[in-house]
Amino acid sequence: MKSSLTAVCSFSAVALVCGLAVAQPPASTTGKATYNTAKAKLMSGHQIFSFTQSRPDPAAYCESAKHYDYTWFEMQHSTLEFRDVEAMIAACPHSAATPMIRLPDAQEWHIQHSTDIGALGVIIPTVDDVERASSAAMWSRYPPEARRSAGAGQAAGIWGINGVNYRQTVNDNMLVTLMIETPTGVANSYDIARVRGIDVVIIGNNDLSSFSGFAQTDDRYQTLMNTVHDNVKKAGKIFGQANANYAKGNPLSSDSWMFQNGPSNDGYVPAGRGGRGGRGGRGRGGADVNAPPEGEKP
Repeated sequence: MKSSLTAVCSFSAVALVCGLAVAQPPASTTGKATYNTAKAKLMSGHQIFSFTQSRPDPAAYCESAKHYDYTWFEMQHSTLEFRDVEAMIAACPHSAATPMIRLPDAQEWHIQHSTDIGALGVIIPTVDDVERASSAAMWSRYPPEARRSAGAGQAAGIWGINGVNYRQTVNDNMLVTLMIETPTGVANSYDIARVRGIDVVIIGNNDLSSFSGFAQTDDRYQTLMNTVHDNVKKAGKIFGQANANYAKGNPLSSDSWMFQNGPSNDGYVPAGRGGRGGRGGRGRGGADVNAPPEGEKP
């Protein structure tokens, strides 16, 4: 049942914020993910891991994409451009890894470019408030759920095949992920997670340590993590952590589902990360496949 407050809100960012007046299920759980295999795996209660693609290298991307749940295209801390990501997705459009992009912000044009080139998920960093969360949700899905506009791009040609209507199915296959990385974000994490259209909230572990001033071994850091976890679960959303070292051996590991990097599905390790290794976490030569990608080490 919709509240009267929601009813008087216009269909805009205000509407998404006003929707917080009453508890609502996440819009994305009203249907089934069909071609977003990473989302389907999440919804069935399994952890998912990515590899990080930071350079325009279609051959390397296509090889790694055979082995992981999803691709973390890194556009916050790299010089990748949309044309680079577009070319890589087009080079092997139906690989095992679902294409997702970490953007530098939640601007309309960034999110619309991401979806139009075929990404089935966006990852929005440093979310401190409902406004940024609402922007992420607003531009990621078509009406009536949100305000993504119809435009040209390769997405429909990739996912709208074999009788699938892309326009009618992509809302259910979109995965919108937010990152909590500051004490302010922790304090607002319940309201952030409650925004309709947000699917997953993950902790940006290294930045949360940097912004809070607490080492990741500090009990106060664990308290911040617990707060985000509890608020995300209370809001009925999926909780995750960027650092795949938290997939095992942490009090929250059994309830953490989405990670950046981590082990592949078949023991493969991308070049430069220690050769081939198993699910145990280290490849040949001792490389830690669960460690943050280069440029994001503590």
